[in-house]
Amino acid sequence: MLRYPQFDPIAIQIGPLAIHWYGLMYLTGFALAWVLGRWRIKRGMTRMTMRDLEDIIFYGVVGVIAGGRLGYVLFYKPSYYLSHPLEIFYLWEGGMAFHGGLLGVIAMLWLFARKRGYRPLEVGDFVAPLIPLALAAGRLGNFINGELWGRPTTLPWGMVFPQTGDGVARHPSQLYQMGLEGLALFVIVWLFARKPRPTGQVCAVFVMGYGFFRFMVEFTREPDSFLGLLAGGLSMGQWLSLPMMIGGLALFLFTAGKPSR
Repeated sequence: MLRYPQFDPIAIQIGPLAIHWYGLMYLTGFALAWVLGRWRIKRGMTRMTMRDLEDIIFYGVVGVIAGGRLGYVLFYKPSYYLSHPLEIFYLWEGGMAFHGGLLGVIAMLWLFARKRGYRPLEVGDFVAPLIPLALAAGRLGNFINGELWGRPTTLPWGMVFPQTGDGVARHPSQLYQMGLEGLALFVIVWLFARKPRPTGQVCAVFVMGYGFFRFMVEFTREPDSFLGLLAGGLSMGQWLSLPMMIGGLALFLFTAGKPSR
């Protein structure tokens, strides 16, 4: 059994200004996306330009924040926020959902594609390999914050999170997600994207891969206390990941016979 290393959630304190680790992880994620995108552009692996990349990062920030927050509101606590609508804007209190953030990014990239004359799936194929390392950084932020811990376990690497107040060893599910949804998915999508593929296949692999890894890790992650397990003994995260796996597979099969880009 391991004991959670109690991190200070504040990375830097300058007078009244506090910079939190979680915010730094968000910045790290977008910085990694920029570095990887620049690498792909410099090697002629895309029609995108550096200006496009800079705009994509901006659109992505807006999509992640707006979509992530609205996704949390609609998927996880709709009745609460219906009664407290102004608290939707209390971003500093936490409450973001990946699946909502993904929908927000898709919507913003669709607008970007229309504005610049690209095919939406072409933009998706460029962006997909840039996302997993950003996700890894976000999950590391969850671990540093001591949030989104796992279910009880007797495995030797089970970890006691003081934030639970029960002294029970739990799966460090944040690190599982960092390793699978972040690092492993990055290797899979990055290697797949190195060769010319039919338009839409790279983002299909990302969507399928994330959906699968998230679905599996949810078996070790403690369900939200205000939701618990839903129909079929599955968590909200698993129910939201099922359409990703199905939709990603459908897109992969639909584009499989098309010419490589």
